[in-house]
Amino acid sequence: MSGPAIGPYRLASNIVLAPMAGVTDRPFRMLCRRFGAGLAASEMLSADVRLWHTDKSRRRKDHAGEPEPRVVQIAGYDPSMMAEAARRCVDAGAQIIDINMGCPAKKVCSRLAGSALLRDESLVARILAAVVRAVAAPVTLKTRTGWDREHKNGVTIARIAADCGIQALAIHGRTRADLYQGAAEFDTVREIKAAVRIPVFANGDIDSPARARAVLEATGCDGLMIGRGAQGKPWIFDEVNFFLANGDSRAALPRQMVRDIIRAHLEDLYSFYGDETGVRVARKHLSWYCRRHAGNETLRASAMREETPEEQLHAALALFDPDVDRAA
Repeated sequence: MSGPAIGPYRLASNIVLAPMAGVTDRPFRMLCRRFGAGLAASEMLSADVRLWHTDKSRRRKDHAGEPEPRVVQIAGYDPSMMAEAARRCVDAGAQIIDINMGCPAKKVCSRLAGSALLRDESLVARILAAVVRAVAAPVTLKTRTGWDREHKNGVTIARIAADCGIQALAIHGRTRADLYQGAAEFDTVREIKAAVRIPVFANGDIDSPARARAVLEATGCDGLMIGRGAQGKPWIFDEVNFFLANGDSRAALPRQMVRDIIRAHLEDLYSFYGDETGVRVARKHLSWYCRRHAGNETLRASAMREETPEEQLHAALALFDPDVDRAA
C-alpha cells in the first residue's frame, strides 16, 4: 500500500519507522527501509549546533547511501536555534526536517525540549513557523496527545502545526506523563486526524500486522509509525505491508534467514561505528533479536560478553544456526 505525499515525496509505503535515540542509526534505518519502511528518520539531533562536533552527532548526521527521502529529526526549545539547525541539515543533504515534540525523556524535557513544549502552545507556534520559514524542504512534526491526561491538547497542537505549514504529523497515543506505560489510546489520535487535512501517522504499541490494521481502522490515519515493534524484528514492515495488501499473514521467517539478517546487521554496525563501539551497540540489538527467538542460553551469554567483532559475530551466528540445539 503506497503512502501519502510529504511535500514532493510520495512514500512507497504508509508504514514508517519511528525515530528512536540510540536505535535508529544509519545501519538500522537502511535495514528497515530494505524491509519496506516507507520512511526512516534519523535519531534526534540537538538544535544546538555547538554540540555537533561530537562523534555521536556526526554519526547522527551521516546519511551516506540511504534511499530518499532522507529525514533528519531535530530537537530544541529556541526558534532561532531550531531554524539554524534545520538550514544546516538541509544544506548537508536532509530532504525532510522532522521536529521532535514527543520525546518524554527527563533529560530532554528538563531542557524544555521534546514533549515539554506541549505546555507552551505559543512557543510551539513560534518554533514551527521559524523552521518552516527557514527551509524549502518539507517540515514534519512528531508529538504526543498532550502533557498529561488532564491536559490533552493534541488537537490544538495539530491545528497550530497545520496553520504553520507543517506537512505531516506523527502522534504517539500517550501523553508525556504516561511515558511508555499502560496502553496507547487512539481516540485522541482519531480526533487529531479529523481536525487537520495534512497526513497523520498513528504511533504507539503497533507490534503486529493485525494491530496495524486495527489502528488504521480506528483512527482513519494516513499511515502508521512503528518504533519498539521493530526492535529485533526489522522485517515487521514487510509483514504489515503484506497483510494490509493481501489480508494474509507472511509465513514466519526461517531461523537461517534470521541468522543472515543478523549477520548483515552486525557487519554494518562494525563498519559504521568501528570495532569497539560497534560491538557495544550490537549487544542491544542482539538482545532484542534474542527476546523474539528462544535460544541456547549458554550461547546467548557468550554472544553478549564477546568483545571483538569476530567473536561476537561467531557467537551470534551459532545462536541462530537452525541446527543448534535450542533446548540446551
